[in-house]
Amino acid sequence: MGKCEGRCTLLVICSLQLVAALQRQVFDFLGYQWAPILANFLHIMAVILGMFGTVQFRFRYLIFYAVWLVLWVGWNSFIICFYLEVGNLSQDRDFLMTFNTSLHRSWWMEHGPGCQVTPVLDSRMAPDDHHVITVSGCLLDYQYIEVLSSAIQILLALFGFVYACYVSKVFQDDEDSFDFIGGFDSYGYQPPQKSSHLQLQPLYTAG
Repeated sequence: MGKCEGRCTLLVICSLQLVAALQRQVFDFLGYQWAPILANFLHIMAVILGMFGTVQFRFRYLIFYAVWLVLWVGWNSFIICFYLEVGNLSQDRDFLMTFNTSLHRSWWMEHGPGCQVTPVLDSRMAPDDHHVITVSGCLLDYQYIEVLSSAIQILLALFGFVYACYVSKVFQDDEDSFDFIGGFDSYGYQPPQKSSHLQLQPLYTAG
């Protein structure tokens, strides 16, 4: 019963992670955020692998999924620090999310709740193929939307890590127990054979 509850809970967590990652992937595509797009793709693959391992009782897949979640927590922690400009990080100077290939920002910068975008015409600050805008009236700035999204990812990853370790431990214990009773013995159980001490003697006939 406990194993079933752990598996079902882990599948629910993986499903929530998959939905949250797909939603995030859509908005990162809209904002041309290439680094998060790549990270999201790897995360989606790892979550699918974790779900497969949970359904198919493959504890090694769950271990890989758990290790990836540690990296995922680190990545989302970096995103939080980036948007809050912790330390020397600066959104105005560092365009890490686009691999320094463009000046695009988060999609939420212009499309956040309540945001009003006003283009600045004839601005000398705009590089080629770009335009300058002013954003006002946002109920929640885009930085905090990105931080909230990363915080949700970290929370789901922590729950997923705990349950992945628990379920993989249960799978491994069951496999060891099955090995002990000969469940995986491809040759099957063979009873010991009695050794014969009967010696053959030559037979002589009168000719």
